Amino acid sequence: MTVSEATGMTTETLTNAGLIQTANCWIVAGHGVALAFVIQTWGSSPRPVGSVMVVRDDMTVEGSVSGGCVEGAVIDAAMDSLAAGTGQRLDFGVADAAAWEVGLSCGGRIAVLVTPVAAGGLSAGDLTVLADAMAARQAGAVTLDAKTGAMMGAQMGAQMGASYGDGGTASELSGDETVFTFRHVPPRRLFVIGGVHITQFLAPMARQAGYDVVVIDPRAVFNTEGRFPGLKRLTAWPDEALAELPPDERTAIVTLTHDPKIDDPGLLAALASKAFYIGCLGSRRTHAARCDRLREAGFSDSDLARLHGPVGLDIGARTPAEIAVSILAQMIAVERRDAVA
Repeated sequence: MTVSEATGMTTETLTNAGLIQTANCWIVAGHGVALAFVIQTWGSSPRPVGSVMVVRDDMTVEGSVSGGCVEGAVIDAAMDSLAAGTGQRLDFGVADAAAWEVGLSCGGRIAVLVTPVAAGGLSAGDLTVLADAMAARQAGAVTLDAKTGAMMGAQMGAQMGASYGDGGTASELSGDETVFTFRHVPPRRLFVIGGVHITQFLAPMARQAGYDVVVIDPRAVFNTEGRFPGLKRLTAWPDEALAELPPDERTAIVTLTHDPKIDDPGLLAALASKAFYIGCLGSRRTHAARCDRLREAGFSDSDLARLHGPVGLDIGARTPAEIAVSILAQMIAVERRDAVA
């Protein structure tokens, strides 16, 4: 089974959620599976704590813990864990001269926890619960013995609390290095309303930046696989699409059609949601007219202050690609700094 068969995602876009879901699909298909987690880093390390690699019993591999031949040792350990039914911690440290040979930056060190999906590791049942929570955009966490990979506990959905903010949500190794907690929060998501030229640049850029991207346009001629390969597309009116996939506080929404008949229904739904970012393409005059229509629809000036229009940071962008860069940069600025230039 390929990654696309298991999850509908390509290797380039496979997130931790996709990797966990892939592992679960492999288990359901009858394969043995082991998981590898980066649990600690020192110095320069190419993969952060919480990075995941999944290894199948036929040595099919997805994900990465370093990007170099450290993976070879991790795969060997994963196969051993499947045979033994228990996991182990692996520590990799390299001298400067050998750093690049094992895929680590100079002086970098990492610790990796390998655990089988088995009674002595992460159980198949808990893996399914975690995969389902990720698919439903719910937060989740599992705690593992940091030496053996044995399952110690799990929290899902409402147990994790309402906030999806970054504080307290990172995967971490306990201070005494006995417990590793793997945490998941829903990935950032971007709804782009309008399958226009700018979207052809913005959508793949946002995907590479870690967003789940959905292109919404009721005009089927603009919303095609050929224009947006590998992306989720909804050929529906924006208000209907956003009712089907309600935006949460990790969702950005950008309207790009220049057509009020399409953009405005999306903005009505966006302003009624918890979306952290709402951007609207158009000149200042166009945006002023847009705000007048939204006021007539019952929204206050404080509601309209959530809109970023004209959309994007003022970097003098002219081409569709440059405009896409400015939009993505503004989205990141709003999320990371809660401010925009």
